[in-house]
Amino acid sequence: MVQTYKAETGNGDPGEPATRSRLRRLLDRWRGDPGIWRRGAVLAGCAVLVAFLMIFHAQIPNRIGNVGSLSETFLPWLAVVAVPPLFLAALWRRSAIALIALLLPVIVWLNLFGGLFTDKSTEGGDLMVVSHNVNAENPDPEGTAAQLAASGADVLALQEVAQGQAEIYDNALSSTYKYHSVQGTVGLWSKYPMTATEPVGIGLGWTRAMRSTVRTPEGQVAVYVAHMPSVRVKMHAGFTAGQRDDSADALGEAISRERVDRVVLLGDLNGTMNDRALNGVTSQMRSAQGAAGDGFGFSWPASFPMARIDQIMVRGVEPVSSWTLPRTDSDHLPVAARVDL
Repeated sequence: MVQTYKAETGNGDPGEPATRSRLRRLLDRWRGDPGIWRRGAVLAGCAVLVAFLMIFHAQIPNRIGNVGSLSETFLPWLAVVAVPPLFLAALWRRSAIALIALLLPVIVWLNLFGGLFTDKSTEGGDLMVVSHNVNAENPDPEGTAAQLAASGADVLALQEVAQGQAEIYDNALSSTYKYHSVQGTVGLWSKYPMTATEPVGIGLGWTRAMRSTVRTPEGQVAVYVAHMPSVRVKMHAGFTAGQRDDSADALGEAISRERVDRVVLLGDLNGTMNDRALNGVTSQMRSAQGAAGDGFGFSWPASFPMARIDQIMVRGVEPVSSWTLPRTDSDHLPVAARVDL
């Protein structure tokens, strides 16, 4: 009989996982390397810069290319994009100071956005509202309308209703919603009576905003529907948003003059709650997603949502839940909320 003997190597338990051995060897090399506290100053500086950009985003100037608004639109992604490559570079450089510095943007990000991962929604709600930019080039408006009607919304707001499509949406929604009005390219459908319906001027020369008083069983609610002008990112002009900013100010002024105590704003504002350009609106209203949602509630683009530019905002009512609905044939996701009146 042939017997095989394994030589003792003195390198530890032969059954120890290889990954643990590699980690131990890596730590040994780091402990024996006096340069780990001297390398990576540039990487550490980049980590601190990312943290400062998040902390002081409101101080980033808008004078050149609206860089401030651009950074605020995609603010949640700043650390997500910057930290992983900096972390890998710090490991490759074997830099302790860079790794420690990376804790700063992580802590700042969690302070700014960590609360969004707590589900704040509750059961109930007197009124369910839905808002959707249906896209003027939507290839199946009937299907989109049917999908929205099936959501159970009591009040439904649509933006970007193309010329000639208002009748299509009305025919598809009429069996669910007895009351409706289309003003320009925005429309409102309701299960409850609507009065004092009128366009809202936001300085564009054509109608992209409206308001109506919806008479619910719990009382009157002033419902605004708005579609702010689009913004563009241009090579030489930067983040062009002048029209959007002016329209947001005009909408904020209209809402500030509203005499009905309960107000709901439904619309594509082409900006996030962090965007300072929407302060005229956001300073006097609450985000349903921020108050009663679960997660970021990103709504655009529908194929890979990266920002919540479709908003449900309230004043004088209490949000109890907020969420996004399944994708339609639009490039936006519908957004929904339930509120207590």
